[in-house]
Amino acid sequence: MEANPKYTFSIEHARSMDKNDPVPARRSDFHMPVINGKEVIYFTGNSLGLQPKSAHQALKTELDDWAQWGVEGHFHAQNPWVSYHEKLAEGLAHLVGAKQNEVVAMNALTVNLHLLLVSFYVPKGKRTKIICEAKAFPSDQYALASQIRFHGGNPETDLIEITPRSGATFIEEEDIEEAIRAHADELALVMLGGVHYFTGQLMDMQRITKAAHAAGAYCGFDLAHAMGNVPMHLHDWNVDFACWCSYKYLNSGPGAVAGAFIHEKHVAREDIPRFDGWWGHDAQRRFLMEPKFESMKTAEAWQMSNAPVLNMAVHASSLTMFLDARIDRLREKSKRLTAYMEAGIQEVAAEVGFRAELITPQDPERRGAQLSLAAHGFGKTLFEALTEAGVISDWREPNVIRMAPVPLYNTFEDIAAFLVILKDCTKALSTK
Repeated sequence: MEANPKYTFSIEHARSMDKNDPVPARRSDFHMPVINGKEVIYFTGNSLGLQPKSAHQALKTELDDWAQWGVEGHFHAQNPWVSYHEKLAEGLAHLVGAKQNEVVAMNALTVNLHLLLVSFYVPKGKRTKIICEAKAFPSDQYALASQIRFHGGNPETDLIEITPRSGATFIEEEDIEEAIRAHADELALVMLGGVHYFTGQLMDMQRITKAAHAAGAYCGFDLAHAMGNVPMHLHDWNVDFACWCSYKYLNSGPGAVAGAFIHEKHVAREDIPRFDGWWGHDAQRRFLMEPKFESMKTAEAWQMSNAPVLNMAVHASSLTMFLDARIDRLREKSKRLTAYMEAGIQEVAAEVGFRAELITPQDPERRGAQLSLAAHGFGKTLFEALTEAGVISDWREPNVIRMAPVPLYNTFEDIAAFLVILKDCTKALSTK
């Protein structure tokens, strides 16, 4: 399994690659799952990231302060709860390329998407249509369709889904631009996934935003699979809004607090529709309990309720790790890991004699830390065999195994060990 002229896939060589890598994995900062008495090879950071070892102390600090202070912890805790969400702004701004007044941690992803659509999907006259990608994450499709129905529209005609070209597995940005131009006078919003959950395609968000604005439409992104995965520059790209979760690449725990970006040009607007709540009220006057809402005039204006501190504690510790590691350096490591896995899978396929179709773009600049594999001739049996052998990936219907080599904690040795298992499993299944 060492015929590829660029790569060597032995365990020993992979270990030397890890030892000499300029961005070493921070594996010791995370708990690696042990299933059936064996430490697994974990490639599902694109679904649920691993638990940082700092999470326990982060939670304990807040629990201890709750025990000691009770309600007074809002002002006297080590990290006062009344302003707890502000601790997260620096890390979030770093990851999305924003100013701190443009980001806020709050709610859950689809809740935030709905709240942002209140502000940025405002159909008027002929401008009723939304452009999104075909086979978007279902929750996005549900949200967009329900918003269209809420405004009296018809998703069958008002939701335009861009599909890959015939025979292709991912979408060309030219086709998104063409759809925008074709519907320019009817278009209210362009809203896509920054990284496609199924294929792992990284969208050219700057290019798409420019095209949407040229057509007179708003542009926003679901960054669930982009956040903590790829560097972004949402402010400079002039993106109107974005939302994300934090339990994937951000390693903040199952169902962890989500977040939102609203461009600075919108945050202080008085004319923008928005659902208001008391935590979006001017913080200096919040506890005066005034009847009239006075916006924070930052992304915090979209907050409705006070911070879920226990939920945010782990998130804060994870963001500190990202500020230390730096997303641009992690991205370079990610490219190396993903390329190594890609070459290794093709090497195994050639040796065993099966077709391994990677539906993720081959260009490293057009994908994140994910490879989506359609292993023709095996189907779900291969996924189940890999799981039984200790490789934790995930299955997506109808025939795709998704794997994400995450640069914070995955290693070249993980990939080399996986390739041995992949070869054993495909050989065994081929003889049945």
